[in-house]
Amino acid sequence: MLDYDEVVAFLGEWGPFQRLIFFLLSASIIPNGFNGLSVVFLAGTPEHRCRVPDAANLSSAWRNHSIPLRLQDDREVPHSCRRYRLALLVNFSELGLVPGRDVDLAQLEQESCLDGWEFSQDVYHSTIVTEWNLVCEDDWKAPLTISLFFVGVLLGSFISGQLSDRFGRKNVLFVTMGMQTGFSFLQVFSVNFEMFTVLFVLVGMGQISNYVAAFVLGTEILGKSVRILFSTLGVCIFYAVGYMLLPLFAYFIRDWRLLLLALTVPGVLCMVFWWFIPESPRWLISQGRFKEAEVIIHKAAKINGIVAPTIIFNPSELQDLSSKKKQSHNILDLLRTRNIQMVTVMSIILWMTISVGYFGLSLDTPNLHGDIFLNCFLSAVVEVPAYVVAWVLLQYLPRRYSMATALFLGGSVLLFVQLVPADLFYLATVLVMVGKFGVTAAFSMVYVYTAELYPTVVRNMGVGVSSTASRLGSILSPYFVYLGAYDRFLPYILMGSLTILTAILTLFLPESFGTPLPDTIDQMLRVKGIKYRPAPSHTSPTRVSREDEESPTILKSTTF
Repeated sequence: MLDYDEVVAFLGEWGPFQRLIFFLLSASIIPNGFNGLSVVFLAGTPEHRCRVPDAANLSSAWRNHSIPLRLQDDREVPHSCRRYRLALLVNFSELGLVPGRDVDLAQLEQESCLDGWEFSQDVYHSTIVTEWNLVCEDDWKAPLTISLFFVGVLLGSFISGQLSDRFGRKNVLFVTMGMQTGFSFLQVFSVNFEMFTVLFVLVGMGQISNYVAAFVLGTEILGKSVRILFSTLGVCIFYAVGYMLLPLFAYFIRDWRLLLLALTVPGVLCMVFWWFIPESPRWLISQGRFKEAEVIIHKAAKINGIVAPTIIFNPSELQDLSSKKKQSHNILDLLRTRNIQMVTVMSIILWMTISVGYFGLSLDTPNLHGDIFLNCFLSAVVEVPAYVVAWVLLQYLPRRYSMATALFLGGSVLLFVQLVPADLFYLATVLVMVGKFGVTAAFSMVYVYTAELYPTVVRNMGVGVSSTASRLGSILSPYFVYLGAYDRFLPYILMGSLTILTAILTLFLPESFGTPLPDTIDQMLRVKGIKYRPAPSHTSPTRVSREDEESPTILKSTTF
C-alpha cells in the first residue's frame, strides 16, 4: 500500500506551490509575534507620583516638598505611592513655615495618593495602567493581565488540536485568526480593566489555536525535506518578524487604544490568505473526501507546471489515515516505567524553566536601562540568529549537549548581570540579550528533542504534557518580572539560576541524535546516570514486556 508522500511525489519538493504555502503560512504567524507581547507597551507603567490638587492652598515651596523621597538604586527619588499628609502641609503653608528649616520633613505623617496620580508622558501618552490607575495597591493587576493571557493560551492548547481534527485545518486556522484579530479590536473599546482582561484571555485562546493550525497545515502539505525547514525556521523567524514590528508600531503610536487598533491591521490583511491556502489533502483523505483532495493536488500541479495523473488517490491503494488501527494508550503511559517516568518529569521541568526564561526576558525589556523601544527591538532581533543557530545545531550536533550549552550560556550571563557596575548599563543590556539568545535557541530546539525522546505510541501526549508545562511557565513569568520592583537584579538571579540548573539536568537525558525514532516504550533510550539491572531469569517474558525494566539505582559516579 502506498502512503501520501509517495502518491504526490510527482509534485516535487520546492515548486511554486510549495513556496507559496511556505511563505503564506509563515506570514500568518506574524500577528502572533506581537499580540501576546504587545502588553509590554499596552500595560507599560510610566514614572508616577501622587497628585497634589491645584485647589490645595499650598505655597510653591510646600508643593515642591509634598512628596517624600525614597532610596532606589542608591539614589533618592520621589515616592510613587505616598505623599505627606496634605492637611498638615496646608496648615504649615498658611503659617508661613519653611520646609526643612522650620519643619523636619522626616517627622511628618504620610498618606496614600488620595487624589490619584500624575504620570509622566515622556514614554507613553496613555496605557491601561495610566487609564485605570493600576499602580501602588493595584500594581498586581498588570502582571495578572499577562498571566491570564497565557491562561487563554493554555486553554487554546487543549482544544486547538481537537478542533482542527474535527473541522479541518484551514477552517480552524482562519476562524481562530479572526478570533484573535476580532477580540483584539474589541479590546480597543474596553471600559475597565476587567473587560480588557477577559478579552485578552480570548485573544490568547485564538493566538495559540491559529498557530497550531498553521503549523499542522504546513507540515501536512509540504514535503519531507521542506517540512523540517518550515517547522524550525519558517514559523519561528516570521514570529520574530512580528515581534520586531511591535516596538516600531509602539514608537510612533504612544496611545494604547490607537496602538492596539493598529496592531489588528496585519491580522485583517492575513484573512486574504483564505483564497490562496488550501485545506490539507491529508486531512481530507482521513475524512474520506478523496475528490476534494484530488482537486487541490491538481491545482498544485498546475501551479508547478506539472501534468498530474487523472486519478491521483485510489482508496484501494492509498493508506486510509482514518482506518489506521489506533493503539490504546493514555496519559498514564507516560509514567508506566521508571525510564519514561523520569523522561516525563525532566521534560516538564525543562519546558517550564525555558518558558519562564523566554517570556520573563521578553516582558522585562521596560526595566532595562536605555530606550524601551530599542531594547524591545533588540530582544526581537536576537531571536533570528538564535533560531538559525538552533537549526544548525539540530542538523549536526548532539541534542543534549546543544541544549545544555545554550542554557548554560543564557543562565550564566543572566547571573553575571548583577556584577556589572551601575554606570555600565549598556554592558548589562548586552548580557541580557545574550541570555535571551541562549534561552531562545534552547526553546527552538526543545520541540524537536522532546519529540525524539518519546516513542510513537505516546509522542503526541508526551509533547502535549511538556507543552502544557511550558504554558504554566509562561503564566508564572510576569511575576518574575514583578519581583524587579523590589530588587532589579532579583529576576535575573532567579531566571539565571533556574536556567543553569536545568542545563545540568539536561545532561542526564538520553541522546537522540542520529538514532531511529522509538516506536514503543520498550525502544526508548535510557536516561543517563542510571544503572538498569537486568530482569531476573525467573521473570516471565510477558511480565518483562509489560514492565520493560527493573527499578533503577542511581550510580555514585555518573558518566555521560
